[in-house]
Amino acid sequence: MRRRNLLFGLLAVATLRSARAQQSGKVHRIAYVNPSVPTAQLTETGGPVSRAIFKELRRLGYVEGDNLLVERYSGEGRAAHFSDLAQDVVRRKPDVIISVTTEPTLDFKPATTAIPIVGIFGRPVEAGIVSSLARPGGNITGVAVDIGGDEQWGKRLQLLRQVVPHLTNLAVLETRRARDEWEADMPEVGRRWAVTYVVPPLNYPVNEAEYRRVFASLAQIGVDGIEATDEVENLANLKVIVELAEKYRLPALYPFAVFVKYGVLESTSRK
Repeated sequence: MRRRNLLFGLLAVATLRSARAQQSGKVHRIAYVNPSVPTAQLTETGGPVSRAIFKELRRLGYVEGDNLLVERYSGEGRAAHFSDLAQDVVRRKPDVIISVTTEPTLDFKPATTAIPIVGIFGRPVEAGIVSSLARPGGNITGVAVDIGGDEQWGKRLQLLRQVVPHLTNLAVLETRRARDEWEADMPEVGRRWAVTYVVPPLNYPVNEAEYRRVFASLAQIGVDGIEATDEVENLANLKVIVELAEKYRLPALYPFAVFVKYGVLESTSRK
């Protein structure tokens, strides 16, 4: 996680420098967009991604309040509003847009082909953000964090099995769109680890009521544990996910340590 955050910070700075060469007295403008995290937390002392970005900016001489203006935006976990948010950001014509996660970037792509966009994605090729990892083309670059296959999903299963040895049926909390991106990996990984994936997709609007519906369905099906993906919807509803996992006594694996802070079993990241 530390390495990917550092790479993200480096890319953000490199894109800023190439977008507009540094000039004496020039104030550069960055639009920093997060799909769920409040704007008050998108700071130099915020989460790991924010800290990496601002640390690298400062190291290279870009200091907020001096020669850097950061305009912060939050989607507040409301995916239906991401398109309007993207249009609003583009109208303000920042030098660079930093877009965290796949979902808002999908709305930025049709909104502008001129403003450089740096993102952190799951699978940007499968999502349709770029044509290839080696040659993304266009105005979008960034870091892909979902390598898929046994290298990622298998390792997660291995980690969960350390505390749930009898794991044979695993539920995955994710939206229908995300499921379609990696569904091809599921049969092979499942066979390798003798696990059946149960993936009742979260339907929009993804809210507390929808999570309660899905968890009630999982209780009827009977699963041995759950895994929450790093989608914005899960991050925005982490409290209710933790509550429901405890209510239904389901061991759970989460993508970030922020979930663990609410008392869950384990996460795949220390950040």
